[in-house]
Amino acid sequence: MNRDVILNAAVDEQAPLICKTAEMIWKHPETGFKEWKTSAYLEQIFTDLGYELVKPEGIPGFYTDLDTGRPGPKLCLMGELDSLICAEHPDCDPVTKAVHACGHHAQAAGLVGAAAALKQPGVLDGLCGSIRLMAVPAEELIEVGYREQLRAEGKIEFFGGKVEFMRRGYFEDVDLCVLIHTFDDPGMKHVYQLARGNNGCIVKNITVHGLASHAGGSPDKGINALYAAMQALQAVNALRETFRDDEHIRFHPIITEGGQAVNAIPEEVKIESYVRGASLEAIDQANRRINRAIAASVAAMGATVTLQDRPGYCPMHDDEAMNEVALAAMKRIVSDDEILIQTHWGTGCTDMGDLSAVLPTIQPGSSGSTGAYHGKDFQIADEDKAYVKPAKALVFIADELLGNNAEKANQIVAQFKPLYPSQKAYLEDARRRFLDKEAVRMNADGTITLDFQNAE
Repeated sequence: MNRDVILNAAVDEQAPLICKTAEMIWKHPETGFKEWKTSAYLEQIFTDLGYELVKPEGIPGFYTDLDTGRPGPKLCLMGELDSLICAEHPDCDPVTKAVHACGHHAQAAGLVGAAAALKQPGVLDGLCGSIRLMAVPAEELIEVGYREQLRAEGKIEFFGGKVEFMRRGYFEDVDLCVLIHTFDDPGMKHVYQLARGNNGCIVKNITVHGLASHAGGSPDKGINALYAAMQALQAVNALRETFRDDEHIRFHPIITEGGQAVNAIPEEVKIESYVRGASLEAIDQANRRINRAIAASVAAMGATVTLQDRPGYCPMHDDEAMNEVALAAMKRIVSDDEILIQTHWGTGCTDMGDLSAVLPTIQPGSSGSTGAYHGKDFQIADEDKAYVKPAKALVFIADELLGNNAEKANQIVAQFKPLYPSQKAYLEDARRRFLDKEAVRMNADGTITLDFQNAE
């Protein structure tokens, strides 16, 4: 029987399971490092399929290995567990406001479909090496305060699920990585997308400290932290024209606390933001400029500021050779005109970027959704494209990479030039981006000291 017929049939047989999985996870969204119910649901499916799971201590998620019985590289196929928060979405959780308005439930369903299909007779025939199937938590970089709490408790070190899994050694014996993400395709003219890459980021918590006083009776005796924060944000805005277009710098702050009472001068203001960019060098440079602008502006108002930076994600670089293999796999499933090859740089962020710094990694897309990503109108309109086709892509990509004595996979691994010499080296560099600084010090002699960056 034709190989493509075998693989297509193996996935199509799992369509009811795939769609049921997607529906269940959609109805029970959970945000990052809280996906306990989602993880347990998937764990049961994988166990029922005969997989033995490795589960991390203290956080959701798991992985399992499927050996072909023949030596070769290890390919990791992934799906993400977490949702985001969008209170305006009609399907959001009424308490947490969580909703899968980015399609991670589709990823999880596709992973289940691939896991089930790979167990079918004939699917592994001719493949070499092994396949690691991985359900990963916490891709959406939100609820930073909660993740900071987990870090303080020693449960995590990094805020992204994949880099945290990397720290725990779950990618040490992995050679290549693939994840299929839903993508924005108005009119759903395409089924699949191949991407070029995405920004990385630093996560920022900024706390401006002033002095409370009566807003009407004695404002002269206070230091308005909100005014200082507004001044700081205006100073950062004045920097925007200094950022090069090809660096794709993004700074998009929100004020999470701006005062306690309208009749009191705000004593403390809290701001949360990312600094995004196309390279770690550009991110670091922009972040230093931003920290300097914030510190100097706050100092000018007589206030002080605490800067808390955390390593976010490394820029994502989709491996060109792997994209070529994925394209060949997709052409076995759909027609050429149903595949979109993106040439522009994506300015969003993903922790797949952390993997791409050390391993050949790609994040192709699958269609099937309508509405705005992360928006109140996001919905799945085509279950086959959104749920079943990702499973097929994973299976066919595995077939392309690991078939024929894993020739393509071995060639990609041999030619890959990582950004870092090892995963350990990457983690050490990421740790360099942790910053906790009282960036403005009012000295007893009346001078002001600014200290807004890590020691170089």
